Amino acid sequence: MKTLVYSIHGFDKPFLVEVADGKHELDFTEQPLNESTAHLAKGFEAVALFTSDNASAEVLAKLKECGVKFIALRSVGYDHVDLAKAKSLGIKVANVPAYSPYAIAEHSVALLMALNRKIVLGQQLIRQNDFRLDRLVGFDLHAKTVGIVGTGKIGSVFAKIMNGFGCKLLAYDVEVNEALSKETQIEYTTFENVCKQSDVISINCPLNADTKYMFNKSIFSKMKKGVVFINTARGGIVDTVDLIEALDNGTISFAGLDVYENEKPIFFYNHSDKKIEDELFEKLRSYPNVLITGHQAFLTNEALQGIAATTMNNIDQWSKEEKSINDIN
Repeated sequence: MKTLVYSIHGFDKPFLVEVADGKHELDFTEQPLNESTAHLAKGFEAVALFTSDNASAEVLAKLKECGVKFIALRSVGYDHVDLAKAKSLGIKVANVPAYSPYAIAEHSVALLMALNRKIVLGQQLIRQNDFRLDRLVGFDLHAKTVGIVGTGKIGSVFAKIMNGFGCKLLAYDVEVNEALSKETQIEYTTFENVCKQSDVISINCPLNADTKYMFNKSIFSKMKKGVVFINTARGGIVDTVDLIEALDNGTISFAGLDVYENEKPIFFYNHSDKKIEDELFEKLRSYPNVLITGHQAFLTNEALQGIAATTMNNIDQWSKEEKSINDIN
């Protein structure tokens, strides 16, 4: 199947090429999919999209005009695709329902530990030949209450790691993970209770109509003073304006963010020769107690291999049967 891969990067192209192994004709473009670049898909049966691509109703209509029948997502999330419109146009969409959950869960822990133990500041001071420890005091995670919003594959791995630290675990999810409860003694409660009682809060749920801005001024006001806030899920789950206010008033002592609600024009690209025209993002990254990574939580060899394998498997199934086990519309 002739497939155009949008938003290709140096980190994922080798994995896709290796898995494809000449079985499918892949063309690559570094450009993201949007209304201006949809025409590039003319003559292709399928396109492979990344989280930075825009598959809105208008863009999908243009893809249909180009002859595209299939969209293979290189991600678990599909909030960047208008699934209803795709279905109405007869375009099938498949995602990567699972890849290494350890990659993102472990990155969440890395953010938490780097913030708590002030690793970045410590390195800055050492480079200045300042070996005083006065500004580097952290806290034991042992016996702290960790709230986990979303206990799917990633949230479950994060919970098990935190259980290993000896933390008390609270969780909110629309579905109770009974196996996780037995293994870790995690306590399921309401979303509000998780936010009220936790010393650390980690977001591990998908972005959808129910979770959009679920972390807002109202819920931040209910949190413990000095909570540590970790988001490796999706930026749109958090109202950034309200997050900044919570940082300013001391509700949040540290924030570790791998995602940002307006990240699409920023993350995955080199802006070293230009100014980023996003005042909200500039404000957020100006805080010394905020650690931002550019949507890199998934970036491990194992995860990239899994994403490539499932993406190509979806395309392979479409080429043979015009349906995939991972179709989502």
